[in-house]
Amino acid sequence: MWMRRGPEDEADVREVAEIAALADGSLAAERRAALEAQVAASPGLADRLAEQERAVALLRGAGDEVEAPAGLRRRLEAQRTPRTSRTPRRLALAGVAVAAVAAVAIGVTVVGSSSQGARYRAALAPTPIVPGARGEASLTQTPSGWRIHLHATGLPRLEGNRFYEAWLRNSTGVLVPIGTFNDGRSVTLWAGVSPVSFPVLTVTRERTDGNQASSGEKVLAGPVRAG
Repeated sequence: MWMRRGPEDEADVREVAEIAALADGSLAAERRAALEAQVAASPGLADRLAEQERAVALLRGAGDEVEAPAGLRRRLEAQRTPRTSRTPRRLALAGVAVAAVAAVAIGVTVVGSSSQGARYRAALAPTPIVPGARGEASLTQTPSGWRIHLHATGLPRLEGNRFYEAWLRNSTGVLVPIGTFNDGRSVTLWAGVSPVSFPVLTVTRERTDGNQASSGEKVLAGPVRAG
């Protein structure tokens, strides 16, 4: 039976399409910053973005490294060919990725986010605490853990008993500290957890008060994406 979609259904479809577009890099630049800020503030959206990025990684890995059946190869090639209307492809992205993996099931290793040398990145948006701040980070997997290079502008230097601290956050709000610094212009951090499981990077202002928990004074935040 045909049912008419309500405004909430249509809004959800648009949100799913935009999250998928953000994951595969096709979202329009004028919309990207606003959506990344929404993702940074919402663990649910961050989890959905991480799921879409895993689907993108699986799809591209399967398409590049495996001789799939002809029909499947045509679908994979379609992912690389620009179309006038891209929304249906985005909404079906996860399903196509699963089909690609199923086609090569046994004895094939798909290069994914867990392989050594995997790279991720994050564009960090400001918060009302320091509205002029901006930042970007690159995350590279090494045998010792994830090496993170952060470059931030607009953050006043903190000294004495005050400093900045960076964190990775998962979809349930659990924070893992990844390092402290005074000036954000060129910072190297280290993480022992994967950005696949902890897909949001945040920076807070802290002080030496004996409390190891986050102060909650978030100055930068953004989703971590494969790339």
